[in-house]
Amino acid sequence: MKDDHIYTTEDGSEPFRFNENVARVFPDMLRRSIPGYAASIEAIGSLAARYVRAGTTCYDLGCSLGAATIAMRHGIDAPCCRVVAIDTSAAMIERCRELIEEDDRLNGPETQVDIAQQDIRDAHVHNASMVVLNYTLQFIDPDDRDALVQRIFDGLNEGGLLVLSEKVVDENRHMESLLVDLHHEHKHRNQYSNLEIARKRAALENVLIPETVAAHRERLAQAGFSHSAVWLRYFNFVSIIAIR
Repeated sequence: MKDDHIYTTEDGSEPFRFNENVARVFPDMLRRSIPGYAASIEAIGSLAARYVRAGTTCYDLGCSLGAATIAMRHGIDAPCCRVVAIDTSAAMIERCRELIEEDDRLNGPETQVDIAQQDIRDAHVHNASMVVLNYTLQFIDPDDRDALVQRIFDGLNEGGLLVLSEKVVDENRHMESLLVDLHHEHKHRNQYSNLEIARKRAALENVLIPETVAAHRERLAQAGFSHSAVWLRYFNFVSIIAIR
């Protein structure tokens, strides 16, 4: 794992992209940028043990380097399952393949993993007992989000689980300002400079488009999910579980 120094040189004028430079430092970027990220990955493994049923498929949509894929794979207790990991970025998929192959060597391929470079809006979800959107929906055009969540719901078996982790905005402007400040302090504690923070924020403008928790839960309800709840929140980052 290499340290993230991307925005010591890049000035933030170009939109953020999941390219080779980002793939090279992505684990460090996540660790230093997203509070609670490790807890969300750990929980994905625990949820897989609880919800994945024999003979079903799990999906990691927007898999990046496959952290959630590996967590599901290690958590699955049921036989004859597989995990489908999908991402549109060639650089992310290439590195994901390497990490899955390494996991095969270290732990043995007890659960099959299929990796595909594809736009998740075109993914076919079928016979699913668990789907993960881990900080992915926020990068999808807002006009396409309802249809994607509906497609996920339609592909989930009864009792199936969706894990949706996102950066959010608070409906209260005062609290939103506080949460943003606390997040920046978190980045400072992880050795990001003010310049790096400002440059990355500029690069993410109109690329990462967050919504409120209420908007996410309303979308889930409209898609047909019977139950949803925020199970993890750290500043302006949340993880929601929804059950069909």
